[in-house]
Amino acid sequence: MLFVGTVREDTWPDGRTVVALEYEAYEEMALEKLRSLTEELKQKWKAQKVALVHRLGRVPVGEVSVAVAVSAAHRAEAFAAAQEAMNRLKLEVPIWKKEVASDGSKHWVRLSGSSTPDSDRDAGNTSRP
Repeated sequence: MLFVGTVREDTWPDGRTVVALEYEAYEEMALEKLRSLTEELKQKWKAQKVALVHRLGRVPVGEVSVAVAVSAAHRAEAFAAAQEAMNRLKLEVPIWKKEVASDGSKHWVRLSGSSTPDSDRDAGNTSRP
């Protein structure tokens, strides 16, 4: 099972469009969390292999930002493991994203359950489903 997440062109409430996302991470902790998450998922879903990859930096609309790959004996387990991997990656791995609008303005997207790397971010922002 392979899931590839691409940056999509969303529209802000005021009509500006998203042209890119910028990702930042606490890299050492993010890599450790990705490693531990893959091991947990392999055991829970009896998967032979689990791979999680997330880009950092600026990622334009249409490009891949995240990939989840799961190999299991049965597709139900592979699909379930991949879905859990994506959900938990968004909530547990210290990676933050900023939306970049067509006019160059930016705003941080706060994911539920996560903290932000600095205090001047807008706590009212929410991630899009």
